[in-house]
Amino acid sequence: MKGKRVVVIDIAGLGMQHFEDTAALPRLSSLVRRGRLLRMKPVFPAVTLPVQASLTTGLFPDRHGVVANGFYFREDHRIAFWEQAAALVGGERIWERLKRKSPSLKTASLFLQNTLYASCDAVITPKPLHTGKGMVQWCYSKPPGLYEEICEKRGEFDLLHYWGPLASIESSRWIAGASLEVMDRIRPDLLFVYLPHLDYCLQRHGPGSPAVHEELARVDAEAGRIIDGIGERGLSGETVFIVLSEYAFSAVTGDIPLNRIFRENGLFAVRTIAGREYPDFELTPAFAMVDHQVAHVYCKPGHLSAVRNILERTDGVDHILQGEGKKEYRIGHQRSGDLVAVSARDRWFSYYWWEERVREPDFAGQVDIHRKPGYDPLELFIERGEHGTFRVPQDTGLIKGSHGYPPLGEEDMIPLLLSGEGTEALGLPDALCIADIPSIIEEILFPGAQEDR
Repeated sequence: MKGKRVVVIDIAGLGMQHFEDTAALPRLSSLVRRGRLLRMKPVFPAVTLPVQASLTTGLFPDRHGVVANGFYFREDHRIAFWEQAAALVGGERIWERLKRKSPSLKTASLFLQNTLYASCDAVITPKPLHTGKGMVQWCYSKPPGLYEEICEKRGEFDLLHYWGPLASIESSRWIAGASLEVMDRIRPDLLFVYLPHLDYCLQRHGPGSPAVHEELARVDAEAGRIIDGIGERGLSGETVFIVLSEYAFSAVTGDIPLNRIFRENGLFAVRTIAGREYPDFELTPAFAMVDHQVAHVYCKPGHLSAVRNILERTDGVDHILQGEGKKEYRIGHQRSGDLVAVSARDRWFSYYWWEERVREPDFAGQVDIHRKPGYDPLELFIERGEHGTFRVPQDTGLIKGSHGYPPLGEEDMIPLLLSGEGTEALGLPDALCIADIPSIIEEILFPGAQEDR
């Protein structure tokens, strides 16, 4: 293949089984007929940041160091979720690797995580400004002014549609449109586009819900806008589309509140401030940084055995990884917990440690993705609180779908769709993994090139 460009469309939550619903996926089904639909493994943990870091480096979490959607910074006893800096990802990203081969090659990334200040030629990623008057919705972009130029044509990107109780197809629609604006302005040889919409539906309704059909059709239409837009620009013949997902969803029926369990056993310490209970990460014997179906458990010296015993007795915990177990699952990095717990497929981990809502920390009832010491899927819902206000509920039965489980069986496989001239001739590994994607991209753009990793 010569003179190719690659467009990677990352549709979070898209499953192999969804391609059986061809009525809901007319545009993606048309790509299947002209290409190859394959099964591949995600990496563990099968959650957004680790998978996207592997997608863009070709490395596993034990090497790139992104072990969850959150980071525990041991030096200042702080947990932060959804940190955006590109520098948090260890190893060389695919756009850096390609630039070494061809400095004139252009790359772009739209809404992938950990791309703030990335060395792509074009980047757009949410970076709201928090001011004394509230939040200013804004996206960081490179080159400077790119986001503002796109806003003049398409309006501002609305973060309320990107996450929270109002999350909807509107965010993916804006991103799809912006990808074509970037194609017009930058003409990248490699373009990553992240479409998050399906993920919302699967958490709210579960993978087996009839509502999935309609949501599939919506996200297919946005992927189709990108595909058709490439054609309208006369670029179809030179474009290879790579459509993939990040993880498979499981239907879930309830949570496991690990920190509450640790507290009941005298292993989780809090500080009460203005009547509210906050975790004492400095002095607590143990705590869990939870993330969908995975929990990183950090322990003070002398408490590891007791904590492991508690996890072994906890209903709904399938795996407890330590030492060799972390190495086997490719998560043996210094950022990982001393223990890594995996819930059963039909469960997920909540971050709660309080018993009464009157004692909850101030951020618990809010959509506050950065300060919560655990991923909170209930931010997709809202309920009426006291005095006519609204708050995030804590009815964990509202969550119908989750992910993160290690890729141990066919139900954990995710789709890889390759479509474009010459894709049938690509030599692919027998056991595909999402970490193979950078090498596949390199082979498309530089046929026959081999480079030691």
